[in-house]
Amino acid sequence: MGWAIALHGGAGDIPRSMPPERREPREAALRHCLQIGIDAIKAGRSPLDVVELVVRELEDNPNFNAGKGSVLTSNGTVEMEACIMDGNTKNCGAVSGVATVKNAISLARLVMEKTPHIYLGFAGAEAFAREQGIETVDSSYFITPENIERLKQAKEANRVQIDFTQPIQKVDEDASLLKGDSQIGTVGCVAVDGKGNLAAATSTGGLVNKMVGRIGDTPIIGAGTYANSVCAVSATGKGEAIIRATVGRELAALMEYKGLSLNEAATHITNECTPKRTTGLVAVSAKGEVTMPFNTVGMFRACATEDGYTEVGIWQNEPCD
Repeated sequence: MGWAIALHGGAGDIPRSMPPERREPREAALRHCLQIGIDAIKAGRSPLDVVELVVRELEDNPNFNAGKGSVLTSNGTVEMEACIMDGNTKNCGAVSGVATVKNAISLARLVMEKTPHIYLGFAGAEAFAREQGIETVDSSYFITPENIERLKQAKEANRVQIDFTQPIQKVDEDASLLKGDSQIGTVGCVAVDGKGNLAAATSTGGLVNKMVGRIGDTPIIGAGTYANSVCAVSATGKGEAIIRATVGRELAALMEYKGLSLNEAATHITNECTPKRTTGLVAVSAKGEVTMPFNTVGMFRACATEDGYTEVGIWQNEPCD
């Protein structure tokens, strides 16, 4: 048994032709956030603190679809979601429809720790944020030129667009990319300490050109985010597919009731439980195991374990390190 950490920055039809100026900042951010998590674990921070810290850093990076980099709704607005869960207690908190909170993951933790509830949304979540004095910003903080352009492309194509897709006319990975049926946009982190304590956290801006009020898998306990005494899971991909498969809880149940290993359970999820090109996940077990499977073209991901193993990658069998 030893500590382990894994994080992701979204899964989907990430084109292998992604230009270096778009790929390299994301790879650097994955390494940076991984190191932050490693340092925090080594310093004795709890897994719950670690996953919040890492996800906050990902939210502050405009290269990922959460926080600063959140994509826009069909109305050109931002509606962010986040969820955090402690494995030992199963305490959890979630928020949806957040538009001014700089770090939605920290608001989710406040919901967990300061209210009798699990999930707050929209005006209620915003009001609670103000009551708690959490940092808020003008909504213009989240609206980047790149995401304005993404929304324009999506509207022109009359579709919900994946957030790592290049302009439609330039996509050449596969004809199915043009259908807009692989929809991604999430960041997440899972961690376990040397005593087997587990935690998971996930945050997202959702889908490009999504309907106002749409809620994805991220804030739904047992779907996009889950942790118990056995494992911690953060999923990414097409939220509707992840919700239908209850990905997080299903993975834990396969370990608990069928006796599968972490890797076996996670692989079963991506191979058998969700449609192809819809799902990726990162997970750790109480034993310090780590896995990062996906059935999409790629997934921005990174992990490290106490025995010295590290990996940073995007596509299958092609780690960046």
